[in-house]
Amino acid sequence: MTIPPFSTRTMNLAHFPEQQARRLKDQPAVIWGDKVWDWAAFDARVKAMAAVFADHGVSKGDRVLVQSRNCNQMIESMYACFRLGAAWVPANFRGAPDDLAWMAELSGAKLLLCDAAFPEHAKVKGPEKIIAIGDADFAPSIDTLMGEVTSTPPLAVVDRDDLAWLFFTSGTSGRPKAAMLTQGQLGFVINNHLCDLVPGATKADASLVVAPLSHGAGMHHLMIAAKGAPTILPTSPQLDTEEIWRLVETYGVTNMFTVPTILKRMVEAPEVSQFDHSTLKHVIYAGAPMYRADQIRALETLGPVIVQYFGLGEVTGAITVFPTEDHSATDHSRDGTCGYPRTGMQVEIQAEDGTPCAPNVTGEICVTGPAVFAGYWQNPKANAESFRNGMFRTGDLGHMDPDGYVYITGRASDMYISGGSNIYPREIEEKLLTHPSVSEVAIFGIPDDTWGEIGVAVVALEIDENVQAAELEAFLKDKIASYKMPRQFHIWDEIPKSGYGKMAKRLVRAELERRQSGGLA
Repeated sequence: MTIPPFSTRTMNLAHFPEQQARRLKDQPAVIWGDKVWDWAAFDARVKAMAAVFADHGVSKGDRVLVQSRNCNQMIESMYACFRLGAAWVPANFRGAPDDLAWMAELSGAKLLLCDAAFPEHAKVKGPEKIIAIGDADFAPSIDTLMGEVTSTPPLAVVDRDDLAWLFFTSGTSGRPKAAMLTQGQLGFVINNHLCDLVPGATKADASLVVAPLSHGAGMHHLMIAAKGAPTILPTSPQLDTEEIWRLVETYGVTNMFTVPTILKRMVEAPEVSQFDHSTLKHVIYAGAPMYRADQIRALETLGPVIVQYFGLGEVTGAITVFPTEDHSATDHSRDGTCGYPRTGMQVEIQAEDGTPCAPNVTGEICVTGPAVFAGYWQNPKANAESFRNGMFRTGDLGHMDPDGYVYITGRASDMYISGGSNIYPREIEEKLLTHPSVSEVAIFGIPDDTWGEIGVAVVALEIDENVQAAELEAFLKDKIASYKMPRQFHIWDEIPKSGYGKMAKRLVRAELERRQSGGLA
């Protein structure tokens, strides 16, 4: 292949395991239960899987759809795609077969790699070939096929703008969109994450996976692999706090990536005091804002180790960072912030006409820099709507203080208008969470004949607490303006979560409608 003199060629991301296999061949790369793969063995498996994919017709530019729980083959499939110059298309394993069918249709995937635990998902139409992870009736096992490989495909020559990962958004409204993440963009994000999230990381670190590899945890693995440190996978298919804290002690875990709702459960679990977690240096949370009350509890339990970043799949998380040294349980001067712009990224708060807002004025959070994605796959309308003045529009509302710290008010779609006044739920949620009996809360607007919309608060209480709606309303009365007071309070045992463990207001709203239609709310 002839390379032009002014090339935009970049490092193929599958060079990471190959590189570590040379330098750190005997050191662990992936640990899952009683199975440990050192870098030499892991790289060999990646190359064998790439060979299997190639034998099944996958080549540069093709897409490989993956439906799987967290496992070593999930990680290997990512590098196998990269090695061939193909795009990795991981699904949230908790999604329904119809969700996977949409991903197959939109991506035009040539191959489906499907966990044997999901036979119904294996029936989706579109992919020409299917391979199973584990023993399945619907397709041959990837491990069996890898054992038959006799040659290894070379690292594909890739350009910085070549597609590497189709990252499906959470689908807060309508069908999920596929964000195009490229080889060069991901290379920048890896360095950006290392700089801002786990500064000083080395091969001596150890990372625990506490979220689906299909999204943020997959990116976190790439960052850790770049330093040659091992990735540790829990064996439980559900969040098992006892296993999490036991693994932290066993392997001297130094960092992990999770989301606020899961971190809250981990911190509140009794096992946190039964195992040694003193090796932790960076517990990274992202994917949603973390309420101040939960931040304080995490700091008091774990010490000064939590790191927040704000970002979307479209920017691979790299918008702002609130590092360990800025977190404080006693200093309230930065309460509510998600931090300052990430290294190499520019964040701007924009008014509706695209002009920059003055400090402390609410507008849309917009961002530009090398971490911004290459657009949505086959969706020109969404691309036109998502960029303005060369900046990506996040759809999140917020403001920036004079020191450059960003504060998220909420999603533009979360705002509701009651009696002509704009109301942003997050402010009210933060206040309500300071009630000692309140564990979780979701506030949103519903239609009302008199006010246009009224606020509804759905609340989950701490274990063994018993509080009535009138008490919660009285608690808020002197903390917020009267027009912001929710008109309805509903107390539930649990608030619905998305497949990524995040609170999803669309699910809460749907559940409220279901309960009200059945007279249960």
